[in-house]
Amino acid sequence: MAAHLSYGRVNLNVLREAVRRELREFLDKCAGSKAIVWDEYLTGPFGLIAQYSLLKEHEVEKMFTLKGNRLPAADVKNIIFFVRPRLELMDIIAENVLSEDRRGPARDFHILFVPRRSLLCEQRLKDLGVLGSFIHREEYSLDLIPFDGDLLSMESEGAFKECYLEGDQTSLYHAAKGLMTLQALYGTIPQIFGKGECARQVANMMVRMKRELTGGQNSVLPVFDNLLLLDRNVDLLTPLATQLTYEGLIDEIYGIQNTSEDFFDKLTVEQEFMSGIDTDKVNNYIEDCIAQKHPLTKVLRLVCLQSVCNSGLKQKVLDYYKREILQTYGYEHILTLHNLEKAGLLRPQTGGRNSYPTIRKTLRLWMDDVNEQNPTDISYVYSGYAPLSVRLAQLLSRPGWRSIEEVLRILPGPHFEERQPLPTGLQKKRQPGENRVTLVFFLGGVTFAEIAALRFLSQLEDGGTEYVIATTKLLNGSSWIEALMEKPF
Repeated sequence: MAAHLSYGRVNLNVLREAVRRELREFLDKCAGSKAIVWDEYLTGPFGLIAQYSLLKEHEVEKMFTLKGNRLPAADVKNIIFFVRPRLELMDIIAENVLSEDRRGPARDFHILFVPRRSLLCEQRLKDLGVLGSFIHREEYSLDLIPFDGDLLSMESEGAFKECYLEGDQTSLYHAAKGLMTLQALYGTIPQIFGKGECARQVANMMVRMKRELTGGQNSVLPVFDNLLLLDRNVDLLTPLATQLTYEGLIDEIYGIQNTSEDFFDKLTVEQEFMSGIDTDKVNNYIEDCIAQKHPLTKVLRLVCLQSVCNSGLKQKVLDYYKREILQTYGYEHILTLHNLEKAGLLRPQTGGRNSYPTIRKTLRLWMDDVNEQNPTDISYVYSGYAPLSVRLAQLLSRPGWRSIEEVLRILPGPHFEERQPLPTGLQKKRQPGENRVTLVFFLGGVTFAEIAALRFLSQLEDGGTEYVIATTKLLNGSSWIEALMEKPF
């Protein structure tokens, strides 16, 4: 049992135990002593569900990181590769298997794909002449990993880029799969709400998966009342702003060299943009940052923030920024600027209208008098700016989205509502004073500040709703922008 997973309304230990059981069953199929060869990216997520003690109980004696050439010496009967389904990793595995010393004792090879098997990867292993060496080739559907009592993440680092730039829906499929697993453990979620193109896709996939399920009705009493699927591109603004909660600040400052004076200058500019001041002309502070060659991620974050707070920049302002950035940081960054434009983060204003003021006023995104010591509103997490994504969740629970139809039409992608019928015996009778439980799933990533804002809403005396948060990835503005940058060769 992991105590930190069971304090909330939804006991996430149930999910953790189900995932651990599946892992134990796989390990037991490979009888005898074992060494695990890890795809490095998986060690973090795995550490959250299975400590070394669990692996040791199932005869895992050695652990190695997946690297080229020969495997390190290990006196074990089984070698198990734990990998994501990536073609480049198959090449390394083949190298490991082919350089195995034929003179030594024969060892059995197995491969566990996380979270899905891939025909392409198996074909690559076949082409390299090693597919037949693997006794067990299986998948381990580690879609949603419990991080905290109210927080789940897929830790899929490429999800935003795949969905919005490459049109690759793999991570959406995994999200839908993860939600089906949750429903199997915690009951069918009676109502699904969504906003955005990806949200629509995930809901459609869930409906399809439900139809394909054999074996009668889900008889688990539902724990969740609502599911809210939110596309990250419905709210591009929030991750760009500097997070001002404790966890958020640590996340922001880790690895960033900033003087306190510069930090406050940057915050001032951000707050001016978010409150709608001077968003339509070239900003002096950004010009200075470029001239002094401040880190490119910092500059891009600010320029994108200005663009989002102005529904796109005037063409001459956009061209000026692009020219300055390319001249200062190098022309190889033209691909990065292209990616940011495609993602909707840095773009020309179309139709000559800035719709951000309408969104800001209707959703009360900017609050002038914020009490950060005893907050009364979610805007404390950014010292005045209320995360748009969380405001949408708040308004959905009270008074409902019908009150903001106009804004929902301005924001990208469709908004929708689906009902999942429940058998008569499973319909929940809410006790007086009992809160609803809503699962908010951020497709494309979530920040610590948004998590803090949803936790704040959960704790409100008269809030009426408690939130559990799921996401494809925990992110901050810098890691998000970096994931969209093209590495110059």
